[in-house]
Amino acid sequence: MTVHYLEIVSNDADAVTGLYERLHGLSFGPPDRDLGHARVAARADGTLVGIRKPLAAHEQPIMRTYLAVEDIQRAVKKAEDSGAIIAYPPTRQGERGTFAIVIQGDVQHGLWQR
Repeated sequence: MTVHYLEIVSNDADAVTGLYERLHGLSFGPPDRDLGHARVAARADGTLVGIRKPLAAHEQPIMRTYLAVEDIQRAVKKAEDSGAIIAYPPTRQGERGTFAIVIQGDVQHGLWQR
């Protein structure tokens, strides 16, 4: 199990970005359209960390981990067969790959195929 993308949604994205810069020594780029205008930093191991504001009034602050999968269609089908709710079906995200979000046990689980 490998973390591909750690997404942090906050009403005060600038403050959280500053915290992660100071706390973890990350260097964030400009807002990335492909990732909801998140400012993204790449860790030495290739893991991406993105911090952004909510995209809609109903979106709540959250820290969501996207785990890398080899076949996102198969992974989503397995999750659904296990009783998970498909909150966001596999969706191409620009040049960065395809993501999906499933909910099980009241937790949002992100999946990402590069």
